[in-house]
This record gives sequence, C-alpha cells and structure tokens, in this order.
Amino acid sequence: MNLTKIPNGDEKVTVELTVKELMALAGLNFHSNHDVKVSARKKLNMALAGTSAQDGRENTSISYQFLN
Repeated sequence: MNLTKIPNGDEKVTVELTVKELMALAGLNFHSNHDVKVSARKKLNMALAGTSAQDGRENTSISYQFLN
C-alpha cells in the first residue's frame, strides 16, 4: 500500500544521458572520472526541478515521512 502523494507523480520525464552517465547511475564506478556520476545527477536534479517548477511550486519540498 503506497500512501505517498506527489503532485503529477505519474508524469513522464525525459532526461538525456550519455552511456557512461547511465552506467554510473546504474552502479558502475568510474574511479578515474568521478565527474561522470556528478554530471548525471545534476541532469536528474535539473529535470526534477523543472517538473516542480511546472507545478508552480519551485521551492516546495517533500516531507521526509513521504520518502519511503
């Protein structure tokens, strides 16, 4: 039973990643180039910020109790 309520939570979002960024997010470690994972996370955070901005609430946060 999922009680988490996120506005537009089922909306699809498209994020363009390189193959290396995808591999880094999937768990592969690039010991010589940590920037790959950082870059991928920045892209995801920007996409997430864009979806909350569309909702009209740019600075809203999700309560900790809803993050299961």
